[in-house]
Amino acid sequence: MKTPVGIITLFFSFSCVNAQENIATGFGEGVAVATLTDTRLDEISGLACSRVNPGIIYVHNDSGGEAVVYLLDSLGNTIGEMELADTPNRDWEDIAIGPGANGESYIYVGEIGDNNGVHQEVVIYRVPEPENGNTTSQAIPEKIILTYPGGARDAESLMVDPITGDIFILSKRDSLNTLYRLPADRFEDGEAELEELIKLPFTSATAADISADGSQILVKNYLSIYYWERNVGETIAQAMGRVPIELPYSPEPQGEAIGFRTDGKAYYTLSEKRFDLVPVLYKYTAN
Repeated sequence: MKTPVGIITLFFSFSCVNAQENIATGFGEGVAVATLTDTRLDEISGLACSRVNPGIIYVHNDSGGEAVVYLLDSLGNTIGEMELADTPNRDWEDIAIGPGANGESYIYVGEIGDNNGVHQEVVIYRVPEPENGNTTSQAIPEKIILTYPGGARDAESLMVDPITGDIFILSKRDSLNTLYRLPADRFEDGEAELEELIKLPFTSATAADISADGSQILVKNYLSIYYWERNVGETIAQAMGRVPIELPYSPEPQGEAIGFRTDGKAYYTLSEKRFDLVPVLYKYTAN
């Protein structure tokens, strides 16, 4: 997603608001795993690690890109793709893994970008994760059309709770980003209004993820990564209602993707291509 220059000032104003002063020591500094060589991956806006095929990372491009989820290995090599048939990519902004029908593991793609706040509806698509190492496939996704209470919002962050199956979207362009929820059982309805939950102490969120066991939460903007530990029995909103910890982050030209490794002991980030800088896959490993 292209970001107007004027908004950059907000990143500096809000990137560390209410975050703990000390960087968390639970994760080390970012290590560059690979520079991506696939020229198709120039506007990466979402990243999620497979929970069916360990070592596979799903990524996608944003506005105007192909309706394709690309499969990378853990060294950043493109090893396959999944086409979402009969599906537009107006502005795909994030991807997540979570439970779906019959408890299967699903890929969720958020058609949630809206720079100018003009789209009254956004869409989330989902398809079952490919199994048996299948790296090239085509699927017709299920979808739900969503509206926000109070009108259109721009968003780039999508999460799915692995415990409840609830879906979460985090707004981007308000001064205090807002967390919204869709209960898992509403997906089958095809249309729904999101529930507004809480305001977060930062702006310009570009990506988010929940670990596969549901115990850790990540949100990033262009300058910082925020982290919460979730206690047993807590909702996502209860956990994120606490002051976040700021994690290590190697600044990227336009970092819009983050995701936990399947075991929750590392996370990855990726950027769009900007200023002729090719995207680099960074890994941050737990100490």
